[in-house]
Amino acid sequence: MSSREPTLADVAQLAGVSPTTVSRVLNNRGYLSEKTKRGVADAIATLGYRPNSLARALHGKSTQTVGLIVPAVSLPFFGELAVEVENALAEAGYRILICNSMGRAEREREYLSLLVGNRVDGIISGAHNEGLNEYDTIRMPLVTIDRELSPSIPNVRCANRDAGAMATRALIEAGRRHPLLLTSRSGPRNLREAGYRAEVARAGLEPRIVTVPFDTPIPQRFALVQGSLDEARAQAPIDGVFATDDLAAAEVLEWARSRSLSVPGDLSVIGFDGTETMRRALPHLATIRQPIAQIARAAVDILLGQMRGTLPRPIDEAGDNSSPTLEFAGTLVQGRSLSL
Repeated sequence: MSSREPTLADVAQLAGVSPTTVSRVLNNRGYLSEKTKRGVADAIATLGYRPNSLARALHGKSTQTVGLIVPAVSLPFFGELAVEVENALAEAGYRILICNSMGRAEREREYLSLLVGNRVDGIISGAHNEGLNEYDTIRMPLVTIDRELSPSIPNVRCANRDAGAMATRALIEAGRRHPLLLTSRSGPRNLREAGYRAEVARAGLEPRIVTVPFDTPIPQRFALVQGSLDEARAQAPIDGVFATDDLAAAEVLEWARSRSLSVPGDLSVIGFDGTETMRRALPHLATIRQPIAQIARAAVDILLGQMRGTLPRPIDEAGDNSSPTLEFAGTLVQGRSLSL
């Protein structure tokens, strides 16, 4: 048995037809008898032949493949997002290549180069690294999820500002007068923080923000969360925490347990994401549920529109091509971590 991958020529030889005929069968081009189609299909099955997607791309044909860049599918939100994106693409006849950036800009650059080099039909980017100029040169269909790269690139996300205000308001309505925000990065791009700030200002309270970078290695992360919360609590009282993702909220709950703080007696906690994984693990955690399926399918619909030519691509040299951000509302999920 040969150790090399079978080629199109091998298929043609076994089927007793020309390589051109095999190519026509694979691309469903022109009239072909059922006998010929069956013969080629049988030869493909016998040899285990796999069409070369890169070769198809070099001939200007679709590879039927889309790249998805996320921080890590091990994170519940991005794992469930990847599943929903994959399902939506599969329904349209596309496969998916999932790239985990692990929160590192250089790794995202490498994956972006890989996807472009292999001529995928489009890219969906949900990674959180900033300052990657490589996206400015991409001419292929491109959509982002919860990431602002450029006014010309469609961005699909939860209505983060409103959802952040909703989470903060829930803490205040639970009687909390010293609510703290635990997030990965503070600044004007953090819309959940903007919602938190607006709501504490409306209630006449002082904003307090603790940051733990997203790419903090797991072995060091919990110690950093503990230390940051200890320091904040030493400076002023804390009676509520809004964590901008559910994993961070879980760390807050563990910190409270280790410091003999009762939840929700001494401390109310609310998270963000509301994935099925975290709902099963922490059913008592109050959170803001993101509409993951809606976000994923909307991103895929926009990308398919770009690929089919019914929607403009991100960079259109003919003129301005600004794309509005598409937002979906979050939902408050009550839990015992918020109030009894």
